[in-house]
This record gives sequence, structure tokens and C-alpha cells, in this order.
Amino acid sequence: MNKSTSLGPFMLSPALLFVTLFFLLPVVMTAVFSFTTMSTATGITGGRYQISPASLRVLAGDYQLPELARQLGQQRYHIDDSGLNILREEQENTELVDEIQQKLSGQSFTQRRDLERALRQLNHRPRNVRKIKEIAEAFQHTVGSEPFDSADALLKAIQDSGVTLTESEQQAVIKSSYTGWHWSLENYRRMVSLPDTATALFNTLIYVLFTLMLFNLGFALCLALMTHYLPPRSGAFFRGLWLLPRISPPVLYVLLWKWVAWDTGFLSALLANFDVAPRNWMLNSATNAWVFIILINGFVGASMGMLIFSSAIKAIPQTQFWASDVDGASRWQQIRYIILPQLRWPILFITCYQTLSLLASFDLILLATDGGPGGTTEVWSLKAYHTALNNYAGNLQYGYGAALAMVLVVMGLVLSLLYLRVFKFDRLVSKPRIEI
Repeated sequence: MNKSTSLGPFMLSPALLFVTLFFLLPVVMTAVFSFTTMSTATGITGGRYQISPASLRVLAGDYQLPELARQLGQQRYHIDDSGLNILREEQENTELVDEIQQKLSGQSFTQRRDLERALRQLNHRPRNVRKIKEIAEAFQHTVGSEPFDSADALLKAIQDSGVTLTESEQQAVIKSSYTGWHWSLENYRRMVSLPDTATALFNTLIYVLFTLMLFNLGFALCLALMTHYLPPRSGAFFRGLWLLPRISPPVLYVLLWKWVAWDTGFLSALLANFDVAPRNWMLNSATNAWVFIILINGFVGASMGMLIFSSAIKAIPQTQFWASDVDGASRWQQIRYIILPQLRWPILFITCYQTLSLLASFDLILLATDGGPGGTTEVWSLKAYHTALNNYAGNLQYGYGAALAMVLVVMGLVLSLLYLRVFKFDRLVSKPRIEI
């Protein structure tokens, strides 16, 4: 007895390890990333501090400091010890350097010509104009020319450039110039505020609802019922025929559909006989795109439902069909009173599984329309993929993509619990009532 109780967990340990590594851990990591601002711009490691045009826009807009942004964005010429040391190393005229230190030390100039004008007024000024320009360049300070490893280094560089910051301005500059990621709820706030979020949600509802009801459940059940009443060999042949979309490589499968829809494809060639102008029927309009998307995904999903429903129908005792034939029941009555009541478990499984599969799948849509035309077929999962892994702008937003993926996880959990309640799962797993 002790061996059997310890053997159970031991046998389950590989499955538990697999679930933990390939399901629970990715979900947890996705949830963690969803609360960060990680992107290709920030990287996944610690960031640096740099005054860039983007940080200046944030400083002027979000922090309402346009004058400070203007000062940090312009080149400044500040007479300081670092510039004087450079001149002492490069200039032979030490008297000129000493005079600059005595008369101009600590002064700042926003224009180089102002500094050059001040240099020309010195007693030991050089006679060569090029020499004066070289001296002016030694005192040039541009804060945005290089990144800094720490906030203190950035603030020191700003101070050296001649810009004095208050405590609040220092905090604003540090936050706006940080190029790394940080913890934030901004991804979810952005998700709620952007209008394309509602579009992606609406597209997902259309995609899941129509594909699930028309094909994964409806057409799959029709195929299972029709092949059930066919002779065994004929039924097996047609079931095998409907497996072709599922076992075909996705690229080849979608390519066949594109050949049908292209302006030089089968559909345009057929309709040309009726004076219909050729066009790309798949991307010609949003309605056409959705028709093809549902057909492409529906034929693949129907095959699985057909197999599950066919197996469940085969499990029904044949004596029930014989008894109904003796009673004069029609095929529709057999379906209504014998088959459908005993398919609640398979229907629950197909509904839950295919809903989760449709919510997460986007490969066929990516190959067929890539969310087009104009984003009208971009479902939620495809939007998450475009955001986190592939977009035209090139700035992959890992944190925002993870937040979109987490919404899919929540949607899947909520719908699964709803299905269990609708199909009365507690009654399905309850002990059968035995007649005495």
C-alpha cells in the first residue's frame, strides 16, 4: 500500500514538471513582463540616462518645463576648469589661458559667436580667426551628445553646461531621460485608452464566435452525423478526406486559398465568364477577408470536432438505434433524442478547447491577410504578436505585448468557467442514479 501511494506522485512527476516548465512558468513570466515598459529601445537590462529629442518632448509636455527643455536642447559654451585644462595642454600662449580664467571663468554663452566676440576683446587674443574658433570649441557643452551610466553623472554634466536645476527639475530630468525599463501599470492604461484595442477585441469576438459556431461545432457535428449514417467504408473515407486541411502544412494550405482568391486565381477566372472584373477577393474588402478567414480556420477546426463527435456516436450502444428503428423513429428523432443528449461531454470539450485554441491562434490569419486590409482582421493574439515580436516600426514592445497576452489568459479562464456552468459540469460528473 505504501509503495502504491508513493508510486502515484512519482509517475505524475514528469507531467507536473512539463506543465510547470511549459505552461505555468511562461504564464508567470508573461504576467511579470506585462507590468514593465520593456522594449527594444529600453532593452531587458538596466538602462542609461541620455538627453534625447524624445526626452525633451516628454520634459516639455508631460512635466510642463518647455524652457528647461529648450536650454538642455541647445548647445552651450561654459567657461570652466575642464575647458581651461584642455587649452593649457594645447595652447602655447599661457597668458591667454590665464586671462580667460581671470575675466571669463564661470560665464555661459548660448551662441558661439558671443563667446568668440568676448575672446576678441582680450588683450592676449590670437590674431588668427581659426585659432579663436578652436578655443571656443574647447568650452562647448552638449548634454545630449552622450549617454550617462548614472543620474548623478547626468546632473553633473548639466551643471557643467551652465544650467542650474531645482530639486523638482532634477527629478523630472532623471525620469524623462532614463532609457531603461521600469515597473508600471502604463501598459494596461494604454490598452484601455487606445481605440484600436476595441477594434481588436471586436475582431476577436467575430472570429471566435463565427468560426466556433459555424464550423468547429456546427459543421463538425454535421460531418459526424452524416458519416455515421453512411456505410462504414464510405464514412471512413469521407472522414479521412476532411482531415486533409489539418494535416497539410499551414503555408501550403493558405497558399491554396490564396490561389483561389488572387486576381489571377481560380475564382476570378471563373467569374470572368460572367463579366465580373478580376480582383483579389481575399483582400478586396473587410467582408471578403472575414469570409476567407473563417473558411480557412473553420475547415481545419471542423476536422477535430468531427473525429471527437464520431467517436462519441460510435460509443452509443447500437441497441438504442435498433430499438428506435423498431419503434419507427426517423433519423432526425434518433439525432434529437438519442445522439445529442449523449454528446454533452464532447460538445463541452470541443467548445472549451476550440475557444481557447481560437483565442490563441493567429498563424493562419498571419499567413492569409496579416491582419489586413487596414487592420480589419487583426485579432487580439495577432495584435500581441505584432506588438511584441514583429512590427513595421521596429520598436518591439515586450511589456505591452505581454499585457495583451495576459488579457487572453484571463479571457480563456473566464470563458472556461462560464462553459462549465452553462453545461452544468457538476451534474455531468455526479454519480449516476441507479434504478432499483
